[in-house]
Amino acid sequence: MTADLAFMTRAVRLGHRALGTTAENPPVGCVIVKDGVIVGLGWTQPGGRPHAEVAALRMAGAAARGATAYVTLEPCAHHGRTPPCAEALAKAGVVRVVAAVEDPDPRVSGGGFAILRQAGISVVTGLGREEALSDLAGFLTRIVNKRPYVLLKLALSADRKIAEAAGKRTAITGPEVKARTHLLRAEADAILVGLGTVLADDPDLTCRLPGLEVRSPIRVVADSRGAIPPGSHLVRTAGKVPLWLLSLAGTPAPEGVDILACAPGATGGVDLADGLAKIAARGINRVLAEGGARLARGLIEAGLVDELQLFQSPKFLGPQGVDGFAGMPFAQVMAGFRPGAEETLGDDRLSVYVRG
Repeated sequence: MTADLAFMTRAVRLGHRALGTTAENPPVGCVIVKDGVIVGLGWTQPGGRPHAEVAALRMAGAAARGATAYVTLEPCAHHGRTPPCAEALAKAGVVRVVAAVEDPDPRVSGGGFAILRQAGISVVTGLGREEALSDLAGFLTRIVNKRPYVLLKLALSADRKIAEAAGKRTAITGPEVKARTHLLRAEADAILVGLGTVLADDPDLTCRLPGLEVRSPIRVVADSRGAIPPGSHLVRTAGKVPLWLLSLAGTPAPEGVDILACAPGATGGVDLADGLAKIAARGINRVLAEGGARLARGLIEAGLVDELQLFQSPKFLGPQGVDGFAGMPFAQVMAGFRPGAEETLGDDRLSVYVRG
């Protein structure tokens, strides 16, 4: 591994820390190196500011002059709540910038690199691009496709069932999967479930990993007519962790709950594509969809799933169990996805599939 790639890999790891915490901004990592020594480290801070480059420059101080900055995304070029990071790097005296990914945001899109080059800074692009894209996918999907990146997570029995019977809460996978699910929640901006999941499980949908409780995502329920029980955990805790309902226009909102009025879907519920667009308009980059079966099928049929994480138990639930994809043939579910990582978690198996 070259020194450049090693420092970029460090920047990617720093950016990963920011997943689920940066609001509408991307989770970026930055490493500043002078004479082969790291003098500054930074990642996008909670709420999206300060940006990674600014945090790293603050740590580097005067040592940034004559240094190289490794950053996972093109430094911003526009004046928003803060000045452009490209200008901050130039002002600090950085002489070289290595960036993994160009920012497609029209306010940037090559403009950051132009500012750097005009300041006489050497710019290298594309190094570590594939590594960086994984964590930047939410932001990039929202900017390019006007919807969040959707990760669909399901816990399945060996015969691909999600419950022993309709409406019956069923523990399928073990504690290792439960912990991983809470980590996925901590790295998401929002979590999406269908009304059926709320009625069957009365979930909290929060992150309960020690120390990460504050990173609970916004809870979103696809509930076309506002049928969520007022006494459900989600409604009762909406003052602590926000709750949004994807509902049809005119649906009354329970106290403390936001309604995102969506177009009707073909099957009588909400149009999921419109719902995700409404979510993206509020700055949500990454959505973790946890089911149930009808929501999973609806998202897949509409081509709205970017990543599948299937946690499979060795248990069999039998023909009376609830099919994980509401009767959709598994071969059809997998169409358009390619295999990714595989991992063993206790007695269970994680299989990751990504779009394209």
